[in-house]
Amino acid sequence: MRVTRLLAIGLALAMAASGCASEPSLKDAAAELQKDAQRLENDDVFKNPLKKLAILERPDRDIPCDKGKFRRVMRAVADYERKTPDVDGHLDLAQGLMENTLARVLGYRLDPDPSQTDAEDGRFIYGAKENPGIRVIVYVAPEAPTWRLHATTACLPR
Repeated sequence: MRVTRLLAIGLALAMAASGCASEPSLKDAAAELQKDAQRLENDDVFKNPLKKLAILERPDRDIPCDKGKFRRVMRAVADYERKTPDVDGHLDLAQGLMENTLARVLGYRLDPDPSQTDAEDGRFIYGAKENPGIRVIVYVAPEAPTWRLHATTACLPR
């Protein structure tokens, strides 16, 4: 009986410790989000002045989000010159380009939403980097600016 209790307590402590250790730090998440801003600015697609990339909010300051916890935020916009006369074709190309950038250049795991496939009023792209705790949402709009990116770290202790 005593051994069972000790094993149960030990297992509970081990699970609690591993849960705490697996939570990313704000420092690591912020550093990764800052790298994402740099990667976006240095990507061949977005270095093109026609894309009009603008980082509206850099992830360089802690934003309070809970008692003793903070997050970092990056907001950016860019434009995609319309290559087709129809809205659906334009959004398909813009969405595909941004999905490729998020997945291959920035390393996000994307959460596809098939319900938006032919939406002509705009589309959302959702992605995440689980390990540092970063989520990204990109609104792909039929009008300029085509891409409206919002990336944020989880609410983490310093």
